[in-house]
Amino acid sequence: MGLIAFLKTQFIVHLLIGFVFVVSGFIINFIQLCTLILWPINKQFYRRVNCRLSYSLWSQLVMLLEWWSGTECTLFSDQDTINKFGKEHVIIILNHNFEIDFLCGWTMTERFGVLGSSKVLAKKELLYVPLIGWTWYFLEIVFCKRKWEEDRDMVIEGLKRLSDYPEYMWFLLYCEGTRFTETKHRISMEVAESKGLPKLKYHLLPRTKGFTTAVQCLRGTVSAVYDVTLNFRGNKNPSLLGILYGKKYEADMCVRRFPLEDIPLDEKEAAKWLHTLYQEKDALQEKYNQEGIFPGQQFKPPRRPWTLLNFLFWATVLLSPLFKFGFGIFASGSPLLILAFLGFVGAASFGVRRLIGVTEIEKGSSYGNQEFKKKK
Repeated sequence: MGLIAFLKTQFIVHLLIGFVFVVSGFIINFIQLCTLILWPINKQFYRRVNCRLSYSLWSQLVMLLEWWSGTECTLFSDQDTINKFGKEHVIIILNHNFEIDFLCGWTMTERFGVLGSSKVLAKKELLYVPLIGWTWYFLEIVFCKRKWEEDRDMVIEGLKRLSDYPEYMWFLLYCEGTRFTETKHRISMEVAESKGLPKLKYHLLPRTKGFTTAVQCLRGTVSAVYDVTLNFRGNKNPSLLGILYGKKYEADMCVRRFPLEDIPLDEKEAAKWLHTLYQEKDALQEKYNQEGIFPGQQFKPPRRPWTLLNFLFWATVLLSPLFKFGFGIFASGSPLLILAFLGFVGAASFGVRRLIGVTEIEKGSSYGNQEFKKKK
Protein backbone atom coordinates (compact mmCIF):
# COMPACT_ATOMS: atom_id res chain seq x y z
CA MET A 1 0.00 0.00 0.00
CA GLY A 2 1.41 3.37 -1.06
CA LEU A 3 1.53 6.40 1.20
CA ILE A 4 -1.42 8.11 -0.49
CA ALA A 5 -3.53 4.95 -0.32
CA PHE A 6 -2.62 4.57 3.36
CA LEU A 7 -3.58 8.18 4.16
CA LYS A 8 -6.97 7.68 2.52
CA THR A 9 -7.83 5.05 5.13
CA GLN A 10 -6.87 7.11 8.17
CA PHE A 11 -9.56 8.52 10.44
CA ILE A 12 -7.62 11.70 11.22
CA VAL A 13 -7.42 12.52 7.50
CA HIS A 14 -11.17 11.97 7.15
CA LEU A 15 -11.73 14.22 10.13
CA LEU A 16 -9.63 16.99 8.59
CA ILE A 17 -11.56 16.73 5.31
CA GLY A 18 -14.80 16.86 7.28
CA PHE A 19 -13.53 19.86 9.26
CA VAL A 20 -12.77 21.77 6.06
CA PHE A 21 -16.19 20.95 4.60
CA VAL A 22 -18.16 21.83 7.74
CA VAL A 23 -16.34 25.05 8.67
CA SER A 24 -16.21 26.32 5.10
CA GLY A 25 -19.91 25.45 4.85
CA PHE A 26 -20.79 27.59 7.85
CA ILE A 27 -18.71 30.44 6.44
CA ILE A 28 -20.47 30.10 3.08
CA ASN A 29 -23.89 29.98 4.77
CA PHE A 30 -23.08 33.16 6.69
CA ILE A 31 -22.05 34.92 3.47
CA GLN A 32 -25.26 33.68 1.85
CA LEU A 33 -27.25 35.12 4.74
CA CYS A 34 -25.59 38.47 4.13
CA THR A 35 -26.49 38.33 0.43
CA LEU A 36 -30.21 38.44 1.27
CA ILE A 37 -29.99 42.22 1.19
CA LEU A 38 -29.30 41.91 -2.56
CA TRP A 39 -32.64 40.21 -3.30
CA PRO A 40 -34.82 43.35 -3.32
CA ILE A 41 -32.09 45.36 -5.05
CA ASN A 42 -31.02 42.97 -7.81
CA LYS A 43 -32.55 39.49 -7.67
CA GLN A 44 -30.55 38.13 -10.59
CA PHE A 45 -27.24 39.31 -9.12
CA TYR A 46 -28.21 37.62 -5.82
CA ARG A 47 -28.84 34.39 -7.70
CA ARG A 48 -25.52 34.50 -9.57
CA VAL A 49 -23.61 35.13 -6.36
CA ASN A 50 -25.33 32.24 -4.60
CA CYS A 51 -24.63 29.91 -7.50
CA ARG A 52 -20.91 30.54 -6.97
CA LEU A 53 -21.15 30.19 -3.19
CA SER A 54 -23.05 26.91 -3.52
CA TYR A 55 -20.49 25.68 -6.01
CA SER A 56 -17.72 26.36 -3.49
CA LEU A 57 -19.40 23.97 -1.05
CA TRP A 58 -20.77 21.22 -3.30
CA SER A 59 -17.59 21.00 -5.36
CA GLN A 60 -15.76 19.74 -2.27
CA LEU A 61 -17.91 16.59 -2.37
CA VAL A 62 -17.38 16.28 -6.11
CA MET A 63 -13.63 16.58 -5.46
CA LEU A 64 -13.85 13.52 -3.20
CA LEU A 65 -15.48 11.51 -5.97
CA GLU A 66 -13.27 12.68 -8.83
CA TRP A 67 -9.86 13.33 -7.28
CA TRP A 68 -9.84 11.51 -3.94
CA SER A 69 -11.45 8.20 -4.91
CA GLY A 70 -10.75 8.50 -8.64
CA THR A 71 -14.21 7.23 -9.52
CA GLU A 72 -14.82 7.14 -13.28
CA CYS A 73 -18.13 8.28 -14.77
CA THR A 74 -19.02 7.23 -18.31
CA LEU A 75 -21.97 8.62 -20.24
CA PHE A 76 -23.89 6.54 -22.76
CA SER A 77 -25.78 8.85 -25.11
CA ASP A 78 -25.53 10.49 -28.53
CA GLN A 79 -23.42 13.40 -29.73
CA ASP A 80 -26.38 15.74 -30.24
CA THR A 81 -27.47 15.30 -26.62
CA ILE A 82 -23.93 15.78 -25.30
CA ASN A 83 -23.60 18.98 -27.34
CA LYS A 84 -26.59 20.46 -25.51
CA PHE A 85 -25.29 19.68 -21.99
CA GLY A 86 -24.92 22.84 -19.93
CA LYS A 87 -26.54 24.99 -22.63
CA GLU A 88 -30.22 24.69 -21.71
CA HIS A 89 -32.59 24.46 -18.75
CA VAL A 90 -33.62 20.83 -18.24
CA ILE A 91 -35.47 18.48 -15.92
CA ILE A 92 -33.42 15.44 -14.87
CA ILE A 93 -35.06 12.12 -13.99
CA LEU A 94 -32.65 9.83 -12.12
CA ASN A 95 -33.18 6.40 -10.59
CA HIS A 96 -32.79 6.41 -6.81
CA ASN A 97 -31.01 3.12 -6.05
CA PHE A 98 -27.64 4.16 -4.64
CA GLU A 99 -26.29 6.18 -1.74
CA ILE A 100 -24.14 8.33 -4.03
CA ASP A 101 -26.46 8.65 -7.03
CA PHE A 102 -26.74 12.39 -6.27
CA LEU A 103 -22.95 12.68 -6.25
CA CYS A 104 -22.62 11.04 -9.66
CA GLY A 105 -25.21 13.52 -10.91
CA TRP A 106 -23.24 16.38 -9.38
CA THR A 107 -20.00 15.35 -11.05
CA MET A 108 -21.75 15.54 -14.42
CA THR A 109 -23.23 18.96 -13.62
CA GLU A 110 -19.75 20.13 -12.60
CA ARG A 111 -18.12 18.94 -15.79
CA PHE A 112 -20.70 20.83 -17.83
CA GLY A 113 -20.62 23.98 -15.70
CA VAL A 114 -24.02 23.87 -13.97
CA LEU A 115 -23.19 22.48 -10.50
CA GLY A 116 -23.78 25.76 -8.67
CA SER A 117 -27.19 26.28 -10.27
CA SER A 118 -28.43 22.68 -10.06
CA LYS A 119 -31.81 22.23 -8.36
CA VAL A 120 -33.80 19.38 -6.84
CA LEU A 121 -37.29 18.71 -5.54
CA ALA A 122 -36.31 17.76 -1.98
CA LYS A 123 -38.13 16.56 1.12
CA LYS A 124 -38.69 19.41 3.56
CA GLU A 125 -36.84 17.62 6.40
CA LEU A 126 -33.59 18.37 4.58
CA LEU A 127 -34.21 22.10 4.95
CA TYR A 128 -33.25 21.81 8.61
CA VAL A 129 -30.03 19.86 8.01
CA PRO A 130 -27.08 22.23 8.57
CA LEU A 131 -25.05 23.12 5.49
CA ILE A 132 -27.08 20.97 3.09
CA GLY A 133 -30.55 22.38 3.72
CA TRP A 134 -29.33 25.87 4.53
CA THR A 135 -27.37 26.16 1.31
CA TRP A 136 -30.36 24.84 -0.64
CA TYR A 137 -32.60 27.47 0.95
CA PHE A 138 -30.47 30.30 -0.42
CA LEU A 139 -30.33 28.51 -3.78
CA GLU A 140 -34.17 28.51 -3.99
CA ILE A 141 -34.50 24.73 -3.87
CA VAL A 142 -38.12 23.54 -3.98
CA PHE A 143 -39.03 21.65 -0.79
CA CYS A 144 -42.06 19.43 -0.22
CA LYS A 145 -43.62 17.43 2.64
CA ARG A 146 -44.49 14.59 0.23
CA LYS A 147 -48.19 15.08 0.98
CA TRP A 148 -49.63 16.46 -2.23
CA GLU A 149 -52.61 18.17 -0.62
CA GLU A 150 -50.21 20.26 1.47
CA ASP A 151 -47.44 20.51 -1.13
CA ARG A 152 -49.33 21.60 -4.21
CA ASP A 153 -49.36 25.39 -3.75
CA MET A 154 -45.84 25.49 -2.27
CA VAL A 155 -44.34 23.40 -5.09
CA ILE A 156 -46.12 25.37 -7.82
CA GLU A 157 -44.98 28.66 -6.32
CA GLY A 158 -41.38 27.44 -5.99
CA LEU A 159 -41.28 26.16 -9.58
CA LYS A 160 -42.79 29.30 -11.07
CA ARG A 161 -40.25 31.39 -9.18
CA LEU A 162 -37.52 29.65 -11.19
CA SER A 163 -39.00 30.61 -14.55
CA ASP A 164 -36.61 33.56 -14.93
CA TYR A 165 -33.52 31.91 -13.44
CA PRO A 166 -30.44 33.52 -15.05
CA GLU A 167 -28.10 30.51 -15.00
CA TYR A 168 -28.68 27.28 -16.91
CA MET A 169 -30.13 24.86 -14.36
CA TRP A 170 -30.63 21.12 -14.18
CA PHE A 171 -33.69 20.41 -12.04
CA LEU A 172 -33.47 16.92 -10.54
CA LEU A 173 -36.54 14.79 -9.86
CA TYR A 174 -36.45 11.47 -8.04
CA CYS A 175 -39.82 10.35 -9.35
CA GLU A 176 -39.78 7.23 -7.19
CA GLY A 177 -39.94 9.54 -4.16
CA THR A 178 -37.62 7.46 -1.99
CA ARG A 179 -34.61 5.17 -2.33
CA PHE A 180 -35.11 1.66 -3.61
CA THR A 181 -35.20 -1.15 -1.04
CA GLU A 182 -36.59 -4.65 -1.41
CA THR A 183 -39.36 -3.94 1.09
CA LYS A 184 -40.43 -0.74 -0.64
CA HIS A 185 -40.25 -2.45 -4.02
CA ARG A 186 -42.51 -5.30 -2.90
CA ILE A 187 -45.13 -2.92 -1.56
CA SER A 188 -44.83 -0.69 -4.63
CA MET A 189 -45.47 -3.60 -6.99
CA GLU A 190 -48.52 -4.62 -4.96
CA VAL A 191 -49.85 -1.11 -5.58
CA ALA A 192 -49.00 -1.41 -9.30
CA GLU A 193 -50.93 -4.68 -9.50
CA SER A 194 -53.95 -3.19 -7.72
CA LYS A 195 -53.99 -0.27 -10.19
CA GLY A 196 -53.44 -2.37 -13.29
CA LEU A 197 -50.04 -0.81 -13.99
CA PRO A 198 -47.10 -2.76 -15.45
CA LYS A 199 -44.74 -4.07 -12.78
CA LEU A 200 -41.15 -2.90 -12.59
CA LYS A 201 -38.18 -5.05 -11.66
CA TYR A 202 -35.53 -2.47 -10.79
CA HIS A 203 -37.55 0.63 -9.87
CA LEU A 204 -40.36 1.71 -7.62
CA LEU A 205 -43.61 2.91 -9.12
CA PRO A 206 -43.02 6.55 -10.17
CA ARG A 207 -45.08 9.27 -8.50
CA THR A 208 -46.51 11.41 -11.23
CA LYS A 209 -47.73 14.56 -9.44
CA GLY A 210 -44.32 16.17 -8.98
CA PHE A 211 -43.32 15.39 -12.56
CA THR A 212 -46.50 16.62 -14.23
CA THR A 213 -46.49 19.78 -12.10
CA ALA A 214 -42.82 20.49 -12.90
CA VAL A 215 -43.45 20.02 -16.61
CA GLN A 216 -46.46 22.34 -16.53
CA CYS A 217 -44.84 25.07 -14.40
CA LEU A 218 -41.48 25.06 -16.20
CA ARG A 219 -42.85 24.80 -19.72
CA GLY A 220 -41.43 27.75 -21.61
CA THR A 221 -38.31 27.75 -19.41
CA VAL A 222 -37.13 24.14 -19.63
CA SER A 223 -36.16 22.82 -23.07
CA ALA A 224 -36.05 19.10 -22.41
CA VAL A 225 -36.23 16.19 -19.99
CA TYR A 226 -33.05 14.16 -19.55
CA ASP A 227 -33.74 10.61 -18.45
CA VAL A 228 -30.68 9.26 -16.62
CA THR A 229 -30.28 5.60 -15.66
CA LEU A 230 -27.33 4.96 -13.37
CA ASN A 231 -25.51 1.73 -12.59
CA PHE A 232 -22.10 0.66 -11.31
CA ARG A 233 -19.80 -1.88 -12.90
CA GLY A 234 -19.10 -5.09 -11.07
CA ASN A 235 -22.50 -4.96 -9.35
CA LYS A 236 -21.00 -2.54 -6.79
CA ASN A 237 -23.13 -0.67 -4.28
CA PRO A 238 -20.93 2.33 -3.36
CA SER A 239 -21.31 4.56 -0.33
CA LEU A 240 -20.09 7.99 0.69
CA LEU A 241 -17.94 6.32 3.36
CA GLY A 242 -16.38 4.19 0.65
CA ILE A 243 -15.58 7.34 -1.33
CA LEU A 244 -14.05 8.87 1.80
CA TYR A 245 -11.83 5.78 2.16
CA GLY A 246 -10.64 6.29 -1.40
CA LYS A 247 -12.46 3.36 -2.99
CA LYS A 248 -12.65 3.70 -6.75
CA TYR A 249 -15.89 2.89 -8.55
CA GLU A 250 -16.94 2.90 -12.19
CA ALA A 251 -20.29 4.58 -12.78
CA ASP A 252 -22.19 4.23 -16.05
CA MET A 253 -25.00 6.67 -16.87
CA CYS A 254 -27.36 6.24 -19.79
CA VAL A 255 -28.75 9.65 -20.81
CA ARG A 256 -31.70 10.13 -23.15
CA ARG A 257 -33.02 13.57 -24.15
CA PHE A 258 -36.73 14.19 -24.68
CA PRO A 259 -37.73 17.66 -25.97
CA LEU A 260 -40.37 19.13 -23.68
CA GLU A 261 -42.77 19.68 -26.58
CA ASP A 262 -42.88 15.88 -27.02
CA ILE A 263 -44.33 15.42 -23.52
CA PRO A 264 -48.14 15.68 -23.40
CA LEU A 265 -49.74 18.82 -21.97
CA ASP A 266 -52.61 16.88 -20.42
CA GLU A 267 -51.82 15.76 -16.85
CA LYS A 268 -53.14 12.22 -17.29
CA GLU A 269 -51.32 11.75 -20.57
CA ALA A 270 -48.10 13.15 -19.06
CA ALA A 271 -48.46 10.68 -16.16
CA LYS A 272 -48.93 7.86 -18.66
CA TRP A 273 -45.80 9.05 -20.49
CA LEU A 274 -43.83 8.86 -17.22
CA HIS A 275 -44.99 5.30 -16.51
CA THR A 276 -43.90 4.29 -20.02
CA LEU A 277 -40.53 5.95 -19.41
CA TYR A 278 -39.99 3.86 -16.29
CA GLN A 279 -40.78 0.68 -18.18
CA GLU A 280 -38.04 1.70 -20.60
CA LYS A 281 -35.68 2.46 -17.70
CA ASP A 282 -36.39 -1.02 -16.35
CA ALA A 283 -35.50 -2.54 -19.73
CA LEU A 284 -32.25 -0.54 -19.76
CA GLN A 285 -31.33 -1.89 -16.32
CA GLU A 286 -32.13 -5.42 -17.46
CA LYS A 287 -29.89 -4.99 -20.51
CA TYR A 288 -27.10 -3.61 -18.32
CA ASN A 289 -27.34 -6.53 -15.91
CA GLN A 290 -27.17 -9.01 -18.78
CA GLU A 291 -24.51 -7.32 -20.94
CA GLY A 292 -22.69 -5.01 -18.52
CA ILE A 293 -23.18 -2.04 -20.82
CA PHE A 294 -25.82 0.52 -21.81
CA PRO A 295 -26.70 1.25 -25.45
CA GLY A 296 -25.32 4.36 -27.14
CA GLN A 297 -21.96 6.01 -27.70
CA GLN A 298 -19.59 6.24 -24.76
CA PHE A 299 -18.38 9.63 -23.54
CA LYS A 300 -15.99 10.43 -20.70
CA PRO A 301 -16.16 14.17 -20.08
CA PRO A 302 -12.80 15.26 -18.60
CA ARG A 303 -12.73 16.29 -14.96
CA ARG A 304 -11.91 19.94 -14.38
CA PRO A 305 -9.31 21.25 -11.89
CA TRP A 306 -11.65 23.73 -10.17
CA THR A 307 -13.03 21.29 -7.60
CA LEU A 308 -9.53 20.39 -6.43
CA LEU A 309 -8.31 24.00 -6.42
CA ASN A 310 -11.38 25.10 -4.46
CA PHE A 311 -10.78 22.43 -1.80
CA LEU A 312 -7.07 23.27 -1.56
CA PHE A 313 -7.99 26.92 -1.04
CA TRP A 314 -10.32 26.12 1.87
CA ALA A 315 -7.87 23.59 3.33
CA THR A 316 -5.08 26.17 3.30
CA VAL A 317 -7.26 28.87 4.87
CA LEU A 318 -8.74 26.63 7.59
CA LEU A 319 -6.15 23.98 8.47
CA SER A 320 -3.19 26.31 9.04
CA PRO A 321 -4.80 28.10 12.03
CA LEU A 322 -6.21 24.77 13.27
CA PHE A 323 -2.74 23.19 13.40
CA LYS A 324 -1.31 26.25 15.15
CA PHE A 325 -4.14 26.25 17.65
CA GLY A 326 -3.83 22.50 18.35
CA PHE A 327 -0.06 22.75 18.77
CA GLY A 328 -0.54 25.62 21.21
CA ILE A 329 -3.07 23.62 23.23
CA PHE A 330 -0.77 20.61 23.66
CA ALA A 331 2.27 22.81 24.25
CA SER A 332 0.45 24.50 27.13
CA GLY A 333 0.38 21.21 29.04
CA SER A 334 -3.04 22.11 30.53
CA PRO A 335 -5.12 18.94 30.99
CA LEU A 336 -8.33 21.00 30.92
CA LEU A 337 -7.48 22.65 27.60
CA ILE A 338 -6.34 19.35 26.09
CA LEU A 339 -9.56 17.59 27.17
CA ALA A 340 -11.63 20.46 25.81
CA PHE A 341 -9.79 20.27 22.48
CA LEU A 342 -10.28 16.50 22.27
CA GLY A 343 -13.94 17.00 23.10
CA PHE A 344 -14.20 19.43 20.21
CA VAL A 345 -12.57 16.88 17.91
CA GLY A 346 -15.03 14.22 19.08
CA ALA A 347 -18.01 16.52 18.50
CA ALA A 348 -16.73 17.38 15.04
CA SER A 349 -16.35 13.67 14.24
CA PHE A 350 -19.91 13.02 15.39
CA GLY A 351 -21.24 15.91 13.28
CA VAL A 352 -19.46 14.74 10.14
CA ARG A 353 -20.75 11.19 10.66
CA ARG A 354 -24.32 12.47 11.03
CA LEU A 355 -24.02 14.38 7.76
CA ILE A 356 -22.78 11.25 6.01
CA GLY A 357 -25.69 9.34 7.55
CA VAL A 358 -28.13 11.45 5.54
CA THR A 359 -27.05 9.53 2.40
CA GLU A 360 -27.21 6.00 3.85
CA ILE A 361 -29.98 3.79 2.52
CA GLU A 362 -30.48 1.82 5.75
CA LYS A 363 -31.08 5.10 7.57
CA GLY A 364 -33.52 6.39 5.00
CA SER A 365 -37.12 7.23 5.74
CA SER A 366 -39.96 4.72 5.86
CA TYR A 367 -41.85 7.01 3.50
CA GLY A 368 -42.12 4.49 0.69
CA ASN A 369 -43.33 1.71 2.97
CA GLN A 370 -46.07 3.81 4.54
CA GLU A 371 -47.19 5.82 1.53
CA PHE A 372 -47.50 2.88 -0.85
CA LYS A 373 -49.60 1.08 1.76
CA LYS A 374 -51.87 4.12 2.02
CA LYS A 375 -52.30 4.23 -1.75
CA LYS A 376 -53.23 0.59 -1.79
